This record gives sequence, structure tokens and C-alpha cells, in this order.
Amino acid sequence: MINVGVLDDYQGRAREFADWGSLGDEVEMTFFREPIAPEDLVTVLAAFDVLVLMRERTAFPRSVLEGLDKLRLLVTTGMGNASVDVSFLREKGVVVSGTTMAGGSAGVPSTVEVAWALIFATMKRVTIEDRAIRTGSWQTGFPMNLAGATLGLAGLGRLGGAMVAPARVFGMDVVAWSQHLTEERAGELGVRKVSKSELLATSDVLSIHLVLGERTRGLFQADDLARMKRSAVLINTSRGPIVDEPALVDALRDGTIGAAGLDVFDQEPLPEGHVFAALENTVLLPHLGYVNEPGLRVMYAQVVEDIDAFLRGMPLRLIG
Repeated sequence: MINVGVLDDYQGRAREFADWGSLGDEVEMTFFREPIAPEDLVTVLAAFDVLVLMRERTAFPRSVLEGLDKLRLLVTTGMGNASVDVSFLREKGVVVSGTTMAGGSAGVPSTVEVAWALIFATMKRVTIEDRAIRTGSWQTGFPMNLAGATLGLAGLGRLGGAMVAPARVFGMDVVAWSQHLTEERAGELGVRKVSKSELLATSDVLSIHLVLGERTRGLFQADDLARMKRSAVLINTSRGPIVDEPALVDALRDGTIGAAGLDVFDQEPLPEGHVFAALENTVLLPHLGYVNEPGLRVMYAQVVEDIDAFLRGMPLRLIG
């Protein structure tokens, strides 16, 4: 019997999104809807031959992987997972496969839409005024206009680039910065390339669209946040650790910046009682990013293909 564990099935829909039965009677599926505590991962998953992960949800560092002696195949959605020690898995002889995410673009519309939802929610005080009305108050503060405001993009790849057209529709000026942004790329999109310092100083909305890696982990620290306008809004739909979380908490508490719209966090799911949940000037979403039914159907179908190919001795979409 081949035991396959599907993690991070938060909506409880993975079973119906792919033909897992096509893998045969010798494959037994287990779907985990609830997150597994880091300290329990080895105990809970020790019996599994195959693990299926949603990209960069549950972390699998070397300290965890060392305890998974039966693991033969790890499949992650996407073609990379910064939360998994892939190098160690290769040393251990474990195969790591991924999915192409529907041609590489499944998450772009969804993530961009989530980013704009957070921009509207923060700038128009949607959650604040909703809570106020429910407690008998009316118009407790001033919303900000998008028209005439500056959208600053940290990252101008597929996701950052897709933010530009909606900003133009709303009459926003757009500037961008990243460590490797070229004038050519900025010019293609009609965006002004600026320094990191100017990005921070001029943005009314700073939206982050960078890949988490060694160069971007902790990229925005307390001194960076201090350069921003006190009215500025920070939007992060990329990865939590790109922004120093304690520094962001302090900046929101003391009014260094106006608000934050966050879809990603250092620890996910966000722990109960986290300080972000107590701050009025935050809008929080549970890493909805590329979470959409059509995209997940494609990704899980490719997961089944990966598992089937591995069992036939011809693994697909290898990572690392």
C-alpha cells in the first residue's frame, strides 16, 4: 500500500478536484484539512510514502524531513517551494515534483484581484466602517482617493506588471523598484523606475510582488518603513517574511504608516491572538492569493499526474 497525504486542504475540496482513484487500489489517500502543528509533523506524517503540499504553507525544514524515513516523493503545487529543504531531499534520494500552475499564470489574476481588494479595503476604510456601523457609529474617519495617488510596486514581474493597468484606470501614478528592475521593463509598462528610497518616500500604496529568497527575506525593515508617508498603506500578497513582521507591527501601532493589507504572514495560519488581529488599521486575509477553484483543479490534476508518473518509474516536473 502506498500512503499519500495531501496537506493544507483548508477548504476540504481537494478530494473532488482530481481523479485520485485513477492511481489505483494500492494507493490510499489521506486529506488534511486542519493545519498540523510544526512539532507534530514527524509523528503525524511518519507513515506516508508521498506528501502533497500547497506551496509555502506548511514548512518542511531539514529537522522535520530527517524524521520522515518512509518519504519517497514530495509533490508541491508550483515549481518551487521556499518552505521545503529541497537540497536535503535530493541528498536523501527523495523525488520532488511540482505543477506548472496552469501554464504558469493560474495565480496571476487571483493574486492581483486580492491585492486590489486589500487596497480598496484599506484606503476606503471598508472593514473599519463596517465594524463601526455594526456598533452604532457613522463615518468615523476619512477614506483616501485612489485618483491622484501613487502606487509603488516592489517587483514588476508578471504579478507586479498586472497591477499597472487597473492603477491607470483609477487615475493613479505608478512607480516601481526591485533589485534587478531594468529601464526597459519599466518602459514596456509605462512605469517610472525609481530607487528603493524613492519608492518608500513617494508611495501612497506600496504593494509587494517579489519572490521570497535570500535577497528578499527581511527586505523591508524598520528604517525602511520609517521612510514611508504616515498615511501610506502597505499591501503584501507575496510572502510574509519579505517584511520584518515585528517592525511592521510597531509601525502600525505608532502610526509610522497608515494601514496594512496582508494576505501573507510569517506563520500561517496566523496564530490565534496574533497582534495583527487586534490592530484596527489592518485588513487580514488567509493567504487567498492564487486560491481559486479553476486553478486548484488544474494543479491537483497535475499532482495526480506526478504521482502516477513516479509510481511508473518516470517522474515528471522534477524540482531541484
